[in-house]
Amino acid sequence: MNIESLNVLLDQAEEHNKQGNFDEAAQISHQVLCDVESFLGGADALSEETIDSVQGLHCIALITLCRTNFFRGDTDTALILARTALAIAEERNLVALKPRALNAIGSVFQLQSDNVNALEYLHKALAMNEELGDEEERSRNLSNIGIVYFQLSDYTKALEYYHASMAIDEKLGSKEGVAYMLGNIAMVYYNLSDHAKALEYHQKALEIYEELGNKFGIAGNLHNIGSVYDELGFKSEALEYFHKAMAINEETGNKGWLAINLAGIGGASDFTTAMEYLHQSLVISEELGMKGLTTSNLTNIGWRMYLNHSDYFQVLEYIERALILSEEIGSIGSIARNLSNIGIVYATREFDGYNPERAKEYLLKSLALSREIGSKKVEYEANQYLAELYKHEKRWEEAYINLEQSIAIEKEILSDEAKNKAGFLEQRRQAEEREKQIAIAKAAADAKHQATEQLLHNVLPPSIADKMLDGTKLIAEKLPSVSVLFADIVNFTNLSQRITPEELVEGLDRIFSEFDALAEKYGLEKIKTIGDAYMVVSGAPVQREDHAEVMAQFALEMVEAMKEFRSISTGEEIQLRIGIHSGEVVAGVIGKKKFAYDMWGDAVNTASRMESHGEAGKIHVSEEFKHAVETLHATSLQLHATSLQLHATSLQFIRRSEMDIKGKGKMKTYFLQKATL
Repeated sequence: MNIESLNVLLDQAEEHNKQGNFDEAAQISHQVLCDVESFLGGADALSEETIDSVQGLHCIALITLCRTNFFRGDTDTALILARTALAIAEERNLVALKPRALNAIGSVFQLQSDNVNALEYLHKALAMNEELGDEEERSRNLSNIGIVYFQLSDYTKALEYYHASMAIDEKLGSKEGVAYMLGNIAMVYYNLSDHAKALEYHQKALEIYEELGNKFGIAGNLHNIGSVYDELGFKSEALEYFHKAMAINEETGNKGWLAINLAGIGGASDFTTAMEYLHQSLVISEELGMKGLTTSNLTNIGWRMYLNHSDYFQVLEYIERALILSEEIGSIGSIARNLSNIGIVYATREFDGYNPERAKEYLLKSLALSREIGSKKVEYEANQYLAELYKHEKRWEEAYINLEQSIAIEKEILSDEAKNKAGFLEQRRQAEEREKQIAIAKAAADAKHQATEQLLHNVLPPSIADKMLDGTKLIAEKLPSVSVLFADIVNFTNLSQRITPEELVEGLDRIFSEFDALAEKYGLEKIKTIGDAYMVVSGAPVQREDHAEVMAQFALEMVEAMKEFRSISTGEEIQLRIGIHSGEVVAGVIGKKKFAYDMWGDAVNTASRMESHGEAGKIHVSEEFKHAVETLHATSLQLHATSLQLHATSLQFIRRSEMDIKGKGKMKTYFLQKATL
């Protein structure tokens, strides 16, 4: 086998690494190493130039095999292979391969959480690649340095290096590199508690990895999306993502990520299940030398035991081991967390080793560190327990100071969480919408397939889905008479700040699900939701004469349905502000790859104005809508006494003072309500 064919094999091995096919990558790398040994066995007959080429292949094969073992989590073997590659590169002065070997060594140290050595080797590699002008390898160095700073909780520097790496990947057109950086950036936002951005970046990364068929990247982002759901309290969704990721990592034999999956499942499970999975993860992380994950496992096991009122001495054993490791790897965030946890244990009066002085010592250290890195949750806990300790000692002034600080931080945390939750909810909606649009696009490519037809009918109005299946390229039509409704939750912003994120999300989900059921009942088409606003149309895409009448009944039932919902914080009824207008619209499907059925026109704008100029708990309608209802009623009287006629006679329009509507001028408007008998 010649040198060119061996280069091809190594390219294939690296591609297998990227796809998570580690067995195949290892097999090819070993084959190349055997062939290299055969070549070098006849070194006397080879020129120095040929020997350099063969030793270069030897070096690349070792680095490739190092990466295979790195991904599998076998860091000891990976480090030996990388050091051997560096020795060969230095002996033969293979200038281009020295930084690749240095980067491989630095990456292994990074996985082992030996951050000092990792930065030393990675910066050496970066300097060499900058001198060589090797942009692809420079991007890899920047990325790995960013990961080290991420482990050190220096998120500003981590983002700096990640963005620098991604800029190079975008310039080189490396989708894989861009996806990897998107995932890393997402993890920074996750640790900064910006869950909406974390989900956004993970979804973008996942889409690219799925397009490339990269199992390793798919599994990693599935797990990390699960972590976002877990952090926000969506345990069932989190477990679903963790198990999907674990199935892929079991298939590829990626032990390192398998340990991470087990830890995630443990964190999202009840006590008994959590202990089982966390201990499994701990065994693997210790075996592979993954100090960062080992620290996390020890912390989580110890804290779960504390919450379960287990043996407090054993709790301390786990958390103190975690503290030693976190100090060893230099993770300030982990140090602050474990100092706080130890302090809390010593502050527990049920603990035989209760020691308020030691508790204060640990809590004060934790407080200083958490302030330094902006860890609000740890700072809040430390202040809270310090206040309680000082109160018990009748040191009122100090107790008051810490209590005030904990209250102030708690308000910040709740405010941040409410904003975060709302942002996350919208981001999740967008992510689900993207997934739906991708599904539609794939379905449209094979319109005759039965599953495709079913899918399109599930996500689009039936008549629109049929047109797409028939191959219609542009779907747009003018509808002369429809009724458009906008509904908005009154004082939503204030309400969202007074309740927990979980309550906010659950409440919106219940309300909008109720509206969806009503829309289906009356044969209406929901167009979209925007935050806490809901838009629905009657008479589109299939036109109907009774569009105004059914919209009126739908709106009245919306108001009635809202009486079942109460503010958790005040017990008050949650009210809607509803606006309706009838008129002409243009409706159609927009987007080439991601489709959306939407509508535009004066009728849409006017309906929105009716809602914004309305009042809480009332249905504000235009004169055009009133006329549309009355016209239908008059027609039905001429024909026969239908149930529709009975509905119309139960409606009452209360005239409002003529008002100036933005963009419309003076308008006659009405409040719609049920007629009083």
